[in-house]
Amino acid sequence: MIVELADNAGFCFGVKRAIETAVRTAEENKGVPIYTLGPLIHSPQTVARLSALGIRVADKIEDIDNGVVIIRSHGVPPQTIERARGKGLQVVDATCPFVLRAMTWAAQLREDGYQVVIVGDRDHPEVVAILGATDNTGIVVGTPEEAAALPACEAYGVVAQTTQSLSNFRACVAELVGKAREVKFYDTICTATARRQQAARDLASRVDVMLVVGGRNSANTTRLAQICQESGARTYHVETADDIEPSWFRPGDKVGVTAGASTPNWLIEEVVQRMTEFDGLQEQEVKNAQAATVTEEAVEAAPAVEANAVQAAGQGTAEDAAHQQAAEAAAAPSQGESGEKTQADTAGEYDAPTMAQYDETFITPNQGDIVRGKVVQVSSDEVLVHVGGKSEGRIPRHELGLKGDQEPADILTVGDEIDVYVLRTDDGEGSVVLSKRRADQIKAWKELEEKYKKGEVIEAAVTERVKGGLLVDVGVRGFVPASHVARNYVEDLESYVGKTLRLKIIELDRQRNNVVLSHRQVLEDEYQKQKEIIFNTYKPGDIVTGVVRRLTDFGAFVDIGSGVEGLLHVSEMAYSRVNHPSDVLSENQEIKVMILNLDKENERISLGLKQTLPDPWDNISSKYHVGDIVQGEVTRTVDFGAFVKLEDGVEGLVHISQLADHHVANTQDVVTAGQKVDVKVISIDEQARRIGLSIREAKKTNKPKPEPVQEAQPQEEPESSGVTIGELVGDLGALLQSGSDEE
Repeated sequence: MIVELADNAGFCFGVKRAIETAVRTAEENKGVPIYTLGPLIHSPQTVARLSALGIRVADKIEDIDNGVVIIRSHGVPPQTIERARGKGLQVVDATCPFVLRAMTWAAQLREDGYQVVIVGDRDHPEVVAILGATDNTGIVVGTPEEAAALPACEAYGVVAQTTQSLSNFRACVAELVGKAREVKFYDTICTATARRQQAARDLASRVDVMLVVGGRNSANTTRLAQICQESGARTYHVETADDIEPSWFRPGDKVGVTAGASTPNWLIEEVVQRMTEFDGLQEQEVKNAQAATVTEEAVEAAPAVEANAVQAAGQGTAEDAAHQQAAEAAAAPSQGESGEKTQADTAGEYDAPTMAQYDETFITPNQGDIVRGKVVQVSSDEVLVHVGGKSEGRIPRHELGLKGDQEPADILTVGDEIDVYVLRTDDGEGSVVLSKRRADQIKAWKELEEKYKKGEVIEAAVTERVKGGLLVDVGVRGFVPASHVARNYVEDLESYVGKTLRLKIIELDRQRNNVVLSHRQVLEDEYQKQKEIIFNTYKPGDIVTGVVRRLTDFGAFVDIGSGVEGLLHVSEMAYSRVNHPSDVLSENQEIKVMILNLDKENERISLGLKQTLPDPWDNISSKYHVGDIVQGEVTRTVDFGAFVKLEDGVEGLVHISQLADHHVANTQDVVTAGQKVDVKVISIDEQARRIGLSIREAKKTNKPKPEPVQEAQPQEEPESSGVTIGELVGDLGALLQSGSDEE
C-alpha cells in the first residue's frame, strides 16, 4: 500500500492567525472570562484544546455577561460587534483577512447601489457575516440554478464565500450576466482554498482511495471530499484516525490523504500513521491465512511484506522492519514441529499444551495489539504476563497504572487474567514489553465514547484541584472546569477533593487525551425535571419540606427539590412581626413550608412558613379572659398608644388613655419598645383578632390593699380621681376605634 499526502493540506493562514490570536489572548487575560462567538474554527479537536486554556464557546452575545469575546475566523455581522461593545465586552477580532475582504467589498457594492449576491452556503457563519455587512439586504445563492432563478435587476454585485469552488462561482456569475445592465463581481475565494482544491483534484486522479481529514461541519473540507469523489477516487471524509475502517482498502491500493484548512497537522500525521498500521495488519492477516491452508512449499514461496511508501509523512524504517519481522514470524514453520518446549513447560507453571494449542499461541503479538494474558510473576519493579511466544511479556512498574502509594501486589496476583497493550515486541532481551495502564486507558476510552454518545451520567472521584477547575478519575484523567462544578459560582473548589461527583461528558478528544466533564449539566438536568414536577403536580396549599439556601432582608430562598427555589417572604415567616429573617431562620435549616402561589410562566414560587404552624388566635378566648392580668412586651409605640405582645402572633393595643391614671400626651413618655409591662385584658374580639389592654387598670388591680383601720375615723368625702364616667367610656370607645384602624 502506498500512502501519499497532498500538497497544501492542513491549516491555512487565516486559521493559524485565529488560533495564535486566541492563545495570545488567553495568556494576556488570565483570570478573565474568555469566549469565542461560535467555534473559533471548524475543528472540534482544536476547539477542545482551546477549551483547556479556558476559552469557552458562546452561541450568541446575549450569553456573555463580561470578559473578552474573540470574533472567530469566519467573522460576524458588524451589528454583532456593536452589541458586544455596547455590553462593555472587550472584543478581539480574529476574522480571517480574506473573509474581512469579502465583507468589505460586499458593503461597498451595497453602498454603490448594487444588489449584492453572495455565492455560498446560506447557513454558513461566514456567509451570515458577509450578509450582515450588507445590512442583510444581500441575496445568497448556492448553485447556478439558484442564480438563474433570480429576477432581472438594474445592477448585480457578486462576491463569494471564501471556500467556494472557482468553477461554481464562475457558473453563478455567468447565469447573472444578461439579467442586469451591469454585473460587477469580486473573486473573494481564498487563494489557499483554491490551491488545496487543485492539489486534492490532482492527487485524487492518480490514487485508488482518498481520505479527506477535517471537521464534518467544515465547508472547505466537505468541498474537498466532493472534488475527490468527482475525480473518481473512492473518497472517505474522516475527522480523526479512529474513523478509518480497514475494510475500505484493498491490497495494493494507492491511498491519498488531504485535509481541510482548519485541520491541525497532528491529526493529519495520525491518519497517515494509522494507515501504516492498517497496512501491516492486512499483510499479517494474508500471511496467517496462507500458513493455515497451503503446503510447506507454498509457505516457503510466500512473498515478504511490502514496505509502506509514505510520501511527505516523515515515517522512519523502524516500523517497516517491525512489520517485516511480524510477517516472517507468521510465515515461519511452527516451532512445535521441531520438538522445542515452551518456557511454561520448564517453569512448571502450566500443564503441557498440545501441539495444536502451542501452534495457536506461538505467534508473538504485534506492537499496538491488546491481548489477554495470565500473570505469572509479581515483583516490586515489574509484572510478568504470559501472552504467547517464546517468553513472557513484562509490564514495567510505571505501566501498571498504580495510584498513590500502591504496590504491584496490591492490584495483581499470580493467576490473574488481564488485558495488556503491546508496547514493543522485543526489548533487546527477547521479552515483549506490555502496558496494563495503556490497555485500561483504551478500554476506558471506549466506554467513555459510548457514554458520551448516549449522554449517560458517570460517577468519578475528584483527585485534585488545579488551575481553572478539578481533575477526576474516569479511567483516564478528566477535567471539570470551575464553571461546570455547580449551578452557581463555587469559591472553594478545594472542598470537592475526595468527593464523588455525577458527571456528563461535554468534550471528548481521544487523540489529545482530553476529557472535559460537567457536574453542572447533571444538576441542570435534574433541576429542569424537578421544576416540571413541581409546577405540574404541586398546587397552592401543599406542604413540602425545603432547605433554606439564602437569607435576604426581605425573606429567604428555600430549596424545595433539586435546586428549585421558592421565596419565603419575611411577612409569611411568623404570625408576629419579624424584623429580619435571621431572627427566625438560618441557612441550611430544614423546614416545612406551604406553597402559596405557583407562577409557571415567570417560574416563581411563593412560600409560607407561618401557615404550617398552629394559629395562636385559635380559641384565644379560652386562653385570655376579660379581667385577666398578664405580662407582655411592648413591640412598638404609636401616637394613639402602644402594642403589647402577649405571645407569638398575639398582640393587643393599650390605648393612650389606658397608659396611666393621668393624661398622657406622648406614648413614649410612659412606655418604650422592648419594655415588659403588666396589662389587664379589657376586651376580646376573636373574630376581628383584636384584644384591648390597659396598663392603668392593671396597676389599679395590682395595687396593695390598705391595712385595716383599728379605730373608727370620721367619714370624709373620697378624693376625686379627676376622671368622670363619661371620660372613661369615651376613652374605651376611642380605644376600640383606634385598635380597629391600626389592625
